[in-house]
Amino acid sequence: MKTPIVGTGGTSMALVAAKGANVVATSGTTGTTSRTRAVSFVASLCKHWGIKYKPQLGSASPSQSGSGKSLLKRFNIRSIMIPALPGFIAMAIVLALSHIPGLEKLNDIFEILLKGLPVLVAVLAAKQISELDEVSIVAGVVAGVLSVEGGLIGGIIGGVMAGIFVRWLFELCLNWRFPMTTVNIVAGGISGLAAGLVMHYLLSPLALSAGNYIKLAIESTLAFSPILAGLLAGLVIWPAILGGVYHAVILPLVLLEMEKSGVSFLGAVDMVGLVMVAAGINLANVIAPREKSEAAVATPGLLINLGFGTFVESAYPFMFANKIVFGSAIFWAGMGGMMLGFFNVKGVAYVPAFASPFLSSNALQMAIVMIATMAMTCLTTIIANRFKPVVQSESTTTAVN
Repeated sequence: MKTPIVGTGGTSMALVAAKGANVVATSGTTGTTSRTRAVSFVASLCKHWGIKYKPQLGSASPSQSGSGKSLLKRFNIRSIMIPALPGFIAMAIVLALSHIPGLEKLNDIFEILLKGLPVLVAVLAAKQISELDEVSIVAGVVAGVLSVEGGLIGGIIGGVMAGIFVRWLFELCLNWRFPMTTVNIVAGGISGLAAGLVMHYLLSPLALSAGNYIKLAIESTLAFSPILAGLLAGLVIWPAILGGVYHAVILPLVLLEMEKSGVSFLGAVDMVGLVMVAAGINLANVIAPREKSEAAVATPGLLINLGFGTFVESAYPFMFANKIVFGSAIFWAGMGGMMLGFFNVKGVAYVPAFASPFLSSNALQMAIVMIATMAMTCLTTIIANRFKPVVQSESTTTAVN
């Protein structure tokens, strides 16, 4: 029995086969990667020896190997929306710059970026579902381009379908011992095309309607009572992030709002109710901490809150250590949301605090709400910090007596 041989290079492998070698698989390098060629060769050898083989298709990185989960269980809206956030921020920046006299032409760039958002989420969804790298990216781009008419939801659905098709066709072509170049063309190109055509001709109108209904629900709520809507949004945003609901529910709603206008009411609530409240708590613990050591803990958090518009978790130690601080965080987040509703201001989350007003629908009003919320949270936290040592001192005195 001849030893089975696999390899790349059409001319060289043809010469090897001509010498009488038992070539069971050969592949060109066009349209392939070292990983996909390796998977193809292992599949061919296993088939030759009668060994059952199911490739673990994941990232090339050992830390990001295949999850082993079923296709549908791999879907996670949070893992799609969070990586997509920089694209939405870029769009919001372009929109803000287009309002500057002399830069009105940038509005055309904004419109182009707006159409690119479904492609962005389609790529992320396809990569997540298929757990392949280059092949799924190609399929996601093709599906996303054809899903543009379906908006953000259409891009996600198209990407998910492309990811499912990629995985299925990739394994099917391996079992049929197709050349690896053909495997990649079928898995990447045909999968994306099939998913994209289904979206373009069948599902895009439904996806667009679903997105429009969600946006209409948000707009109707704001139209009914913007003050009440802002108050409720502010009051629930801390419990939402503490309960792990924020990234699964609120962030997708923020991005759906931004898809239409580049700004979001919930995005403004995020900046005011989370970031500025956390900054106020950290500022209070920098200038008037309960213990001197807490100032060193609060300072980095404050700088990140103001400089990058994130890391609200830095306020957790102070919130959990003092019920008054915890309650005031929720209260002032609600008040901040109510003020946003009163002024009807929309903005962007995850940007530096100093830039947030300029990316909002009204820079002056956004700045007023941000500063007021931060100042009141800071003042309440300082009072809470001073009150607790007094209570502890009185308790100690009573115990001694």
